[in-house]
Amino acid sequence: MIMKKSICLCACLILICGLLSGCHGKRGGSSFAVPETFDESKNIEITFWAKNDTNKTQTAIYNKAISDFESLYPNIKVNMRLYTDYGKIYNDVITNISTDTTPNVCITYPDHIATYITGNNTVIPLDDLFLDERFGLGGSEVRFDSVREEEIVPEFLAECVIGENHYALPFMRSTEACYVNKTFVEKLGYTLPETLTWDFVWEVSEAAMEKDADGNFKINGGQVMIPFIYKSTDNMMIQSLKQLDAPYSDEAGNVLLFNDDTRKILQTVAEHTKNGAFSTFKISGYPANFLNAGQCIFAIDSTAGATWMGSKAPLVDIAKEKIVDFDTEVMTIPQFDPANPKMISQGPSVCVFNKSDSDVVLASWLFAQFLITNEVQIAYSETEGYVPVTLKAQNAAEYKEYLEAEGEDADLHYDVKIKAAKLLMDNTANTFVTPVFNGSTSVRDAAGQLIENVTKAVRRKKTVDDKFIDATYEEVKALYHLDSGTSGAGGGKKSLGPLPFASKTLIGVLIGAWVVIGFFAVKGKLKKEK
Repeated sequence: MIMKKSICLCACLILICGLLSGCHGKRGGSSFAVPETFDESKNIEITFWAKNDTNKTQTAIYNKAISDFESLYPNIKVNMRLYTDYGKIYNDVITNISTDTTPNVCITYPDHIATYITGNNTVIPLDDLFLDERFGLGGSEVRFDSVREEEIVPEFLAECVIGENHYALPFMRSTEACYVNKTFVEKLGYTLPETLTWDFVWEVSEAAMEKDADGNFKINGGQVMIPFIYKSTDNMMIQSLKQLDAPYSDEAGNVLLFNDDTRKILQTVAEHTKNGAFSTFKISGYPANFLNAGQCIFAIDSTAGATWMGSKAPLVDIAKEKIVDFDTEVMTIPQFDPANPKMISQGPSVCVFNKSDSDVVLASWLFAQFLITNEVQIAYSETEGYVPVTLKAQNAAEYKEYLEAEGEDADLHYDVKIKAAKLLMDNTANTFVTPVFNGSTSVRDAAGQLIENVTKAVRRKKTVDDKFIDATYEEVKALYHLDSGTSGAGGGKKSLGPLPFASKTLIGVLIGAWVVIGFFAVKGKLKKEK
């Protein structure tokens, strides 16, 4: 009798659990059902989280976009919250998921979205919205000149796919560029090739380390010279592996970073760090500051940072009297195979969070669409070396005129900034992105940490040999929790992160069921003994 009751109770609990799982849907959320009409009599407030590096021009563009959107939809109020770092946006979203206080629209990265969607219907898949005839891309009832799907740069749109669905719209795109002090390269007796190679950069960097009898560097007559500085060492490692067609990670979440090709890259870094020819942003400081002061020859940073690069840069972080005059060349990052260049595509995207009110979600989607209209895209791209994410904006007469005015002034048409944008537009087909999964951000961080650890160790006079690299592999795996289930030198498989809510519910209910069964079993036994 007791066993029958227990079995019956357990079956009921599992049935409830199944219902809970069904309510919460599959990983990443179910498709959003677009309402038949948009209730414009209802006042709606949405929150918009965006990143801004205290750039007042960019803030003004956001504010104008909000104002223009609100004039088209008077019943919608957009509240903006600005962050100085994408990592802080990510942390706040993760914190707010459990309390359902996420923003409505957020500028973020696909790596981050892959973690967001492990929550319960947190982020809206956009595919059905793309195609909706009324409110979708180019929809008949959208009150602005909405971009059609085919008018978005296909490579950039593809970057927003996680699994089988689009979870974002691209917002801005950049890549990395090598900003070169051409004057110093030629002073050392070299001529810049059409495409930089790693061998060329290392050779010139070593040549620049020569000193005179007084201990000053011959190239600049000063006490400081770091010929090659890399801003983002995670990109340095990721792009190097891609160029070598070496493993890094895959769509299934397998972490393949810790391999022999990575080892060779680290050994090369150690070799040139030992002579002082190489350093990183985290160790030495912002590459632009050294470049502009004549203390660096090859400064690698995002094309989005182009306004800080060069002797005539409109934005600088050092005293003007420290800036030296030189010719700045904007080139693709160094390549192992110049005939087959590969460079990373990066830049923020826009996602829409799920809410219980379908009108709120629809309002959020409309605002997300508005952010990729020509006026917003062109204005924002002109602030840095970003490029618009739509073919519509790239081919607009206004944007073409902007590009053609390269070098006419040292502000809006600063030549280095426009060259950086052109570099990405000319190489869009050569760009790539890394696999996105819950935990891919940790793999990216680990890639950069390997280079940072090796560079720091060499500067501290430590020996970087195979034993040191093996130990560094294990240290970095543990630091970023990549050591679970590792197998062999090639690394292993990274756990895909926390379980979805439905899975946690299932486990919890099953545990509860066994506790109840145990309770009745003990109770029955005690009753028999009495």
